[in-house]
Amino acid sequence: MKINPTKIKAIRLTRASVKDPLNYSFMGTLIPEACSCKYLGIILRSDKCWASQINYTVKKAWKALHFTMRILKKGNSNTKSLAYMSLVRPILEYGTACWDPYREGQISALHRVQKKAVKSVHHRKSPNWETLASRRKLPRICALFKAYSGERAWKPIGDRLQRPHYHERKIRSRRQRKDIGKYSFVNRNIQHWNQLPVEVLRILPCKPIIFKKRVRKVIIELN
Repeated sequence: MKINPTKIKAIRLTRASVKDPLNYSFMGTLIPEACSCKYLGIILRSDKCWASQINYTVKKAWKALHFTMRILKKGNSNTKSLAYMSLVRPILEYGTACWDPYREGQISALHRVQKKAVKSVHHRKSPNWETLASRRKLPRICALFKAYSGERAWKPIGDRLQRPHYHERKIRSRRQRKDIGKYSFVNRNIQHWNQLPVEVLRILPCKPIIFKKRVRKVIIELN
């Protein structure tokens, strides 16, 4: 497979101010340093902030929603609902296990897309659809389950999880002074993991699909 050196970027993931530039080369070509890059559809920024990813997702979702609304202007509610579930909501949920926002403004920006879709489909507020926030919570907890279970792809994270002595199925969280640490993937999900009912944690170890069904039921009951 041929790789174009001009399309390669080097990025440094840190919030600290660093004066020395990165000095990487590929096939004799110096790789330029960038403050952000897209990898597998996810925008990574050097300051570990997800604002660019969220803005990109919201913009793309609005574009898809307006397209479906324009095409299905005279369609019935079932067709419009199916179009939203198939074409728009997957955009809003792609990769949310890693970039799920915690700031109210970013959460509201994502929620407004679904709110507009609900109004377009039902012409009123409908309680039948799950909130995007609760839907994003499920894949995050399931991702931590993979790390907890020791799956190969998640082993580096799983090896760093600490079990307290008083409850072998709980996970010990680490104190963080800054929001980026408090709301990181691991620490944020540990908080939700430890809040799961005893009935859910009691079934561990189990298959991922069984754990997902149990957690989904708990999230629906809480909302």
